[in-house]
Amino acid sequence: MISYRQPGILLTDRHFTVPLDHADPAGEQLELYGREVVASGRAGADLPWLVYLEGGPGIGARRFIGKQAWLGRAVQEYRVLLLDQRGTGRSTPQNRQTLPLRGGPEAQADYLAHFRADSIVRDCETIRPQLTGGAPWTVLGQSFGGFCATNYLSTAPEGLRTVIVSGGLPALDATADDVYRAAYPRIQRKVEAHYDRYPQDVRRARRIAEHLAEHRPVLPGGYLLTPEAFQSLGILLGGTDGSHQLHYLLEDAFVRTGQGHELSDAFQQGVLAVLSYAAHPLYAVLHEAIYAQGAQPTAWAAERVRGEFPQFDAAKTLAGDGPLLFTGESIHPWHFEVDPALRPLRETAELLAARTDWPPVYDPARLAANAVPVAAAVYHDDMYVDTEHSLRTARTIRGLRTWVTDEYEHDGVRASGPRVLDRLLALARDDA
Repeated sequence: MISYRQPGILLTDRHFTVPLDHADPAGEQLELYGREVVASGRAGADLPWLVYLEGGPGIGARRFIGKQAWLGRAVQEYRVLLLDQRGTGRSTPQNRQTLPLRGGPEAQADYLAHFRADSIVRDCETIRPQLTGGAPWTVLGQSFGGFCATNYLSTAPEGLRTVIVSGGLPALDATADDVYRAAYPRIQRKVEAHYDRYPQDVRRARRIAEHLAEHRPVLPGGYLLTPEAFQSLGILLGGTDGSHQLHYLLEDAFVRTGQGHELSDAFQQGVLAVLSYAAHPLYAVLHEAIYAQGAQPTAWAAERVRGEFPQFDAAKTLAGDGPLLFTGESIHPWHFEVDPALRPLRETAELLAARTDWPPVYDPARLAANAVPVAAAVYHDDMYVDTEHSLRTARTIRGLRTWVTDEYEHDGVRASGPRVLDRLLALARDDA
């Protein structure tokens, strides 16, 4: 183990070995990585553990510097494990470079079927005794991390001391179609709110989309910026300062050159930073699979359901005079055409979208008998996770206490500093 310091904290690199398939513990193994964080001067203290499960899917644990965001509050009383979930960060990363080692697309799809919430929770239960000596620990789940925490409550509650969820109470039985059917109206409200705040962006967004429809520019690195890809910038609107980020990006879109107006280098680089999946390809490959349970394939649900909302069709919008609607957290087949980080994984993604043997992720009966203290922040009109779905699940989990708030967007636990985590810990302890 290697330890090192940042302001106010001591960090230690932790490495673990877990089975690829927990039903076959003697089979192929994966290497997992976690970063232990403890307050300076408390390294030798007997502290309870908190494991952080990042949002996603397919995104490694956030790389904090010192006591940023909620971490400063957590290390007041916990030893924290920032776990890179399997396939992410330093935990046997899976991407266009590494997945060909598995074989062809069919082998890759079979392999990635082991990278959902249920396997992540089994990983946690394999790791926990090594760190805690068998004692239960606290789980903090942000977004998809909350989906994992809900699976944890369904399958291994004996490993849990407390569960804290931020913006991540999933629907227990909704299909991917149900999720996106609820999402598109919510996304539209976020876009309309953005245009109310920045009315000048209505004209700017249309002008950019018209330029893209005519020129189809290729960004640095080979990303093909189509009008549909441009619409995906709406993913920013689910964050606390996302509307402002989008506005500043749009206002720098064009520069005058000897050949007329062209997309500025600054705009192209800014767009690429938001849209490229090079750093987290599993987010795209597995996104709809996180909702899959049973024999019904996801079958590119976001793309199919979008057909029920023609106001999101860029070509139809540009043929008329209405405002261009951005989209949000949705993955479409064309993502695997425009993004060079995803192109080699297109057939693998197709096979996962057609898969019909997904095991159940949640156990409503066990959740109804829950005895673990649970508190969840539900962000009002959260763009990424439907509020009504979350509240319905909250009513299912026995003893769960909710904090419904419109003070923050989906990233409240990060954007609020210590406040959201402090409030949720108090709720879980019945101190608030």
